[in-house]
Parts: sequence; structure tokens; C-alpha cells
Amino acid sequence: MPFSELPGLIGGGVISYVVPFLFVLTLVVFVHELGHFLVGRWCSVKVEAFSIGFGPELFGWTDRLGTRWRIALLPLGGFVRFLGDANAASAPDLEAVSHLSAKDQARSFPAQPVWKRFLIVLAGPVASLLLAVVIFAAGAYLGGRYILLPKIASVSPGSAAEEAGFKAGDLVLSVDGETIESFTDLQRIVGIRPGVALQIQIERDGAPMLITATPRIEARDSIVGKRRVGVLGLVAARDETTIIHKQESLPASLIFGITETTNVVTGSLVYLKNIVTGRAPPDQLSGPVGIARMSGEAAKLGFMALLSMAGLISASIGFLNLMPIPLLDGGHLLLYVIEAVRGRPINPVIIERAFQIGMAFIVALTLFTLFLDIGPLVH
Repeated sequence: MPFSELPGLIGGGVISYVVPFLFVLTLVVFVHELGHFLVGRWCSVKVEAFSIGFGPELFGWTDRLGTRWRIALLPLGGFVRFLGDANAASAPDLEAVSHLSAKDQARSFPAQPVWKRFLIVLAGPVASLLLAVVIFAAGAYLGGRYILLPKIASVSPGSAAEEAGFKAGDLVLSVDGETIESFTDLQRIVGIRPGVALQIQIERDGAPMLITATPRIEARDSIVGKRRVGVLGLVAARDETTIIHKQESLPASLIFGITETTNVVTGSLVYLKNIVTGRAPPDQLSGPVGIARMSGEAAKLGFMALLSMAGLISASIGFLNLMPIPLLDGGHLLLYVIEAVRGRPINPVIIERAFQIGMAFIVALTLFTLFLDIGPLVH
């Protein structure tokens, strides 16, 4: 999108971008934090605040157990603050806990045994992953699925597919042993494995055949601008024999939801590995602006498309929060594992330093993704 179109995007963004973005983010954040909240309550820990957004409170209410439910000014996340937390990142405030009554100390988060703290923190990412499963499963159950069979209509001249020996009429059966049900499955695998030699099982003229092909990195249009992904150069056949509408049963829909969520997590892992090994650039990372654009474009396709986007974001948030980075849920879990192995609490100074490092990393990552998001708007 050129810079000249930016004022129009901003002017019309309240409805077409900001509202879908707020819907997706609020749903994802609420369910994630609800996981922490419910398990915390189950473990008899006092919840002081449940916040959607950060910063000054816009409005809120206090429930009968003393939890302040609040909507805050900056809708870019949320938090659950337990008794004994120093901040929204759940850093322990041991000095404040020491001044509590014995009854309140027993209900504070830092005073809980390590296994309870582990479960409370783990509940957030688990809730995010479960939300993704539910959304994907609901879409398959209520509307069925349109499946484009992985049959090849043509092969792009000079492409990796032509070099590997693909021909029109080939039917892709599997890639590296993974069964391919649809052309979308093929695109998903190829897209995250540029530069990797893939063993592709096909059917040609009724006979099985094995082809080795290595995807090349190419820039392709997406709802968030140009993205460089792995490409073979295959064009799918689209006719009444290759487009199938499949109405799923409830069990099959649940399996589909689990599979789709697993694919998001697996794809994220492979992509991070490709970044580290230099096989893929980091330009597919997205921050708030990118998510807003994706949400706005998805909303144009209808509510179910927007809901599917929420499922994708929720699965990604669940995966991201499990990474062992201080400040994220995964960083807390790593510290709890170390504490359990040592048999005694970690020095508070070390925890504070770890959180500072984690904060620096998160800020740097946020600024980097903001640069990636805004870059396409100013060119």
C-alpha cells in the first residue's frame, strides 16, 4: 500500500480495521486471561484485578470476591493481577507479602506451592490453544469445509516444480510422509520450508511416484502486504471434480480443530527455526498494526472469516506465551521448573534481572514488528 493511501486507511479505519481488530484482540485476550483467572480461583488465590487493556481504567466494577474487572485505555493486551504481584507481569512483591496478615499471605500468589503457580501460569496459553481448537472446530461443524484437492492444473515455467519434474495432472499424496488432503495443506508445508528438499509422493496416470523438490523464496501478496514464502510453482486444478464441500460430524470437527491448531504451532516453530538458520527472513512477524490489517481484511470476507482470524491469533498467542522468555508465561514456567529442581526459591535479584532482560527483548521485538507493519504503508 503506497503512502498516498495511508490517510484514507486512517480515515476509514474505525469501522473497517479498528473495530474488527478490537473484537479479535478482546476475545483472544479475555480467554487467555480467563484461563489464569479460573485456575487461580480454583487454587484459592485472591485475584485483585482482571484487566482488558493496559493503562488508566475507562470503566469497571468489583465483584463480590473483591476482584476489580476493568477495561483500560490501551487495548493491546490484558492481565490478571493476583494478591502479591508487583505488576501486570506477575513479578513477585515479596516485601508487600511479608506485611500481609497470615490469612492474606496464604491467599497470595507468591506463597503458593510451585505446582500451583505452574498450573495457574500454564492455564493462560492452554486456554488460548483451546479457544483456537473451538473456533476451528465450530467453523467446520457449522459450515462444513470446502476442500480443493491437490491436483495440478499446470506447472509454472522455470519454477522449482518444473525443475523437479512435476506435470499437469499430477495428484499430490504426501510431503515428507505427511498426508496431503488439500492444496492448502501443500501450500502450508511448502510455504514454511523454503530451501528444504521435500520428498513429495504423487500419483501420475494412476501410478505412485516420488519427486524431490526444493521450494524457492518468492514474494507473494497477502492481506498484510508482500510476504516472502516458499513456492514450488504449482497451479491447482479448479473445477467441479476438485472442489469438494465436506460436512463434518462433531468428532471430525474437533479433530479438524486440533489439527489446525497444531498446524499453526508447528508452522510457527518451523518458521522460527528457518529464521535462526537463515532460510527465511523475519518479515512474516506481525505486531498490532499487522493484526489490525489482517482483522480488517478478514472482516470484509464475513464474520466466520473474522472468527477464523481470531482462532489463528489465539493459537499464535498460546504458542508465543509458552516460549521460555522472562516476562512471558513460558519464562515464568521455566523459573518454576528451576525452583522445583533446586528445591528452594530462586534469588529475587536474579528473578528481577531476568524480568528486565525479558522486558528489553519484548520491547525490541515490539518495535521490530511495528517497523515491519508500517514499512509497507510508506512505500
